[in-house]
This record gives sequence, structure tokens and C-alpha cells, in this order.
Amino acid sequence: MQIQGYDKPLYILPFDHRAVFAKELFGYSSIKELNELERHQIKEFKMLIYKGFKKALEKGIPTEYAAILCDEEFGQEVLIDARQNGFLTILTTEKSGEDEFKFQYPDSFEDHIQSMHPNFIKVLIRYNPLDDEEKKDFQKRNLKIISDYSKNNGFKFLLELLVIPTKNQLSTLGSKEEFDNKLRPSLTIEVIKDLYDFGIEPDVWKLEGFEKEISYEQILNTIKEGKREKVGLVILGRGEDEQKVGEWLKTGSKINGVIGFAVGRTVFWNSIEKFYKQEIGKAQVINEVADNFFHFYKLFTQK
Repeated sequence: MQIQGYDKPLYILPFDHRAVFAKELFGYSSIKELNELERHQIKEFKMLIYKGFKKALEKGIPTEYAAILCDEEFGQEVLIDARQNGFLTILTTEKSGEDEFKFQYPDSFEDHIQSMHPNFIKVLIRYNPLDDEEKKDFQKRNLKIISDYSKNNGFKFLLELLVIPTKNQLSTLGSKEEFDNKLRPSLTIEVIKDLYDFGIEPDVWKLEGFEKEISYEQILNTIKEGKREKVGLVILGRGEDEQKVGEWLKTGSKINGVIGFAVGRTVFWNSIEKFYKQEIGKAQVINEVADNFFHFYKLFTQK
């Protein structure tokens, strides 16, 4: 059994997005509608993002602390190359575009993980304490499977948690911003405790950013309860604009236990969209991704 947690710095470029490409670039309702040409284009987008990641490392991000988060479906070539180059790799295991956590490969997820052999296994869940109990139990059972598998097979487990407001919470508070400020921190703590009670044990939590230092501190206290002192937290970008992500990172970077960030769409989306529209070329995509990723690294690490 491996030691619980991961407390080294961790600067992640996530581009495991799949449904987002299908819906927002190609205008489909699901990945299933993509044709072979479009699937090939998404693989090309991911390779360009990966090349931007490598260029960002050349600009000064420490290789031992930088990681890519990608999917096997469109990023197999990327994951293999990254592993061969000694980069930290994080493999997503959930089916994209779902409201609840389902395995991408429900009958053979173990084989796919062993084939890609990442450093981390990642799962995304959308979870609110007021969700339907049956939905919560379904997600927890699947999370327990992957949590136990990671511990028993030498993989680190990264859990991405999105606390999605209910319609009633939104209408009561008036806006997503008010929900973020007034309710999401306490709900996040409630979810973490619920998952811990079920035996789900991430090594790293990937959470939306918070406005106040006290929110990070309270959540870190919850994350590290018991014998979990080495469990870390990385701040995700949620596709927010550069200013909002920057505020989250600057606030979080001051807190012991916030080990890094995972900013994806804010780093690459505009460049990929312009490339798809043939407004820029491959070299510019690579440069922009590198510059943006390096920008957030500098923002997080400057003291």
C-alpha cells in the first residue's frame, strides 16, 4: 500500500476535454456525432496543446513538477510521448459530457490504465449535497472502485470536484458569483467529508478557486483530516477568464497545502478556436499555449 497523498508542486495543463470540442467547435450535441475527419482534428488540437506544454517547460517550468492531463480517446499519442519523455501524466477515466461519473471504459478500465500507465488517475464529478440520493450513491460507488484500484496498483488518484448549484440555490442567491462566494466553500467541505466517509481517498483534490484565503484554509483543514497530511489541492480554472483565474491562483498560492493549479481552457481555447477557423497557424497556437501556461506558472509561484 502506497503512502496517502501528494505534496510536491504540481502544475497541470489539462486538455482531456472531449464533449466541449464536439459541442462548442463542431456544434454537435455529443461526441458520437463526430466524423472521422473531426476526430482527427481533435487529435491534432491536442498534439498542438502538448507541444505548447513542452515549449512552456523550455521557458522555465520545472519538468519534475509539470504534468499533462489528457484522455486516451483523442490523446493516446500525446500520453505515450509524454511518458517516454519522462513527463508526469494524468489519465482521465470518466466518460465525457455526462452529468454523473461513469467510466469511459466500464468493462475494461483497468486494462486501459495499465496500457497508458500514467502517474495519476483522474476522475471528474459534479456533486452537490442536495443532489438526488440515488445519483450520489451511484457516483460514490464508482469513485470507491477507482480509489481502491489506484491505491492497490501504485497509481496516484486525482479527484476533480465541481460543486454545481441547484436551481433553488441559484434563485435564492441570485447569481453564480454569489453562490461561489457565499455557499460553495461550505458545500465543498460537506462533499469532501461525505466522500471520505464512503472510503474515497484522493491523493490530490482538484477544486474550483475561492475568493478568500479563509476558504482555502478551511477546506485544506478538511482535506488533511486524520492521517491525510500529505494530501494536496490544485486549483482548476473552470474556463474562467484570465483575470478571474489569476485572482484564484494568487489567493490560493499563499496557502500551505495548495500545491499547484490545473488551468486548461483559459490557456488553450482561444488559440485552438482561431486555428480551427484558420485565423492562425500551428506555430502561433504552440507559442500562445506556452506563453499562457507559463504566465499562470509565474503568477502562482511569485511570492
